[in-house]
Amino acid sequence: MSQETPDYDQDFKNLIVDYPREAIAFFASQEAVRLDESVRVLPIRQEQLKERLRHHYRALDTPLQIEWPNGEREVLAFAFEEETQTERFDIHRLIHYCTDLSQMLGTTRIVPVVIFLSARPVPTRLELAGDQHTYLSFQYLYWQAGAEPYRQHRDSPNIVARLCLPLMHWEGTDEKLEARASALQGLETLEPDPKKRLKYADFVDNYAQLDDNEQELFRQRYPEEEAIMTGIVSRSRQEGRQEGLQEGRQEGRQEGRLEGEAKMLARMLERRFGPLNDQQLERIRSADEQTLWAWSDRVFQADSVDEVLDSQS
Repeated sequence: MSQETPDYDQDFKNLIVDYPREAIAFFASQEAVRLDESVRVLPIRQEQLKERLRHHYRALDTPLQIEWPNGEREVLAFAFEEETQTERFDIHRLIHYCTDLSQMLGTTRIVPVVIFLSARPVPTRLELAGDQHTYLSFQYLYWQAGAEPYRQHRDSPNIVARLCLPLMHWEGTDEKLEARASALQGLETLEPDPKKRLKYADFVDNYAQLDDNEQELFRQRYPEEEAIMTGIVSRSRQEGRQEGLQEGRQEGRQEGRLEGEAKMLARMLERRFGPLNDQQLERIRSADEQTLWAWSDRVFQADSVDEVLDSQS
């Protein structure tokens, strides 16, 4: 598969939206204890965010709303941010974003989570205080891919953890190849949807960033995992061809039906008014289905071909 320059922010937004429960369990495990199957996990609509949060809104922020059926803990919002460059991170902006979400959703149950790709130090707390009191104390959960040992998650049943293995900390080519192999194994065993398999095979491939020598080593050392990648691509292409054939058949049936209706209308007109000229035949051939039906209804009430074809449908 060809490697592309990763769009980190968009890739992680897709990952969180596609696997919201798994993302919470992996990136915010402290808050995932009570997220059983009875709760609803819903990405908050981007249109709503844009309208309500204005300048604190970024299209790549990914808040998730958690709803419990018994109302005991009515709303819990996870405010995910993705920062590929730690130096761009602004804790003040994150505070504004969280307080805006709190006001918009009518809840103080907001859990800010930031995903960093590097392992550089970041500010994790901000306090506003005077001489006597602390008036605001803010902190957030964060995950730093570059500081996370991949070996801790190489057999994880969480698909988000497995897909992120190539981004985690590894040392040397051997570990790099093993991280990619474990990610592909996870994709094969944990994701049944062929379209998502292809989507996240690209994700793994782009973040593993193997050069030509590493690709060859991978094929030699991990033939089964290489077969997984090849199989995913092959099945996707086959399904794409099948979908194309099905669409072609549907279009063919539609075109055939229109052609038949056009011929029937032409025969009706010829029987009533005589031979049609080229201009009249072309108008009939290029008409849509609704127009053909309307013209057919007028054949026996009209006094000429032009009266039929010039009538408004």
